[in-house]
Amino acid sequence: MTWTISPEPVDSPVAAALWRAYYTEVSDRYYLLHEGRRTDPAELEREIAANTGAELAPPTGRLLVARYGGAPAGSAGVRLLDATTAELTRVFVHEGMRGKGGAALLVAAAEEAARDLGADQLILDTRGDLVEARALYARLGYRETEPHNDAEYAEHWFRKDLN
Repeated sequence: MTWTISPEPVDSPVAAALWRAYYTEVSDRYYLLHEGRRTDPAELEREIAANTGAELAPPTGRLLVARYGGAPAGSAGVRLLDATTAELTRVFVHEGMRGKGGAALLVAAAEEAARDLGADQLILDTRGDLVEARALYARLGYRETEPHNDAEYAEHWFRKDLN
């Protein structure tokens, strides 16, 4: 089986299913760690509806979907913040597909998409409990930096030059 990665419309059923899986996982992980419970279903639905991913649509963004053996297995998004800086977001691979190299391929494809959008640097933020994500970014050449935003759940900030 092989990986393929391609742009996906942000409003497609595949994009919606991957966004739901991503949000459910990171939200449940946070609440289980900090409050000993899973995400309240009403909150989950509210947040999924409020965060449609519209900022990842062309011409200033891209949503990429990774497929493994043809089946949707993960996603990553990039969006321009200014003429030279793009943000990497929504990097996700289904749990059963992890360890097969898909995350690194998704990030590489997102870097290429950012370059195509005109960016020469990519930034991101993540949480402290997402240790696998932080290790991935460090392994792929991202360096931890000072905060570049005040996002509610951001605890670690990374940057990579794309030149």
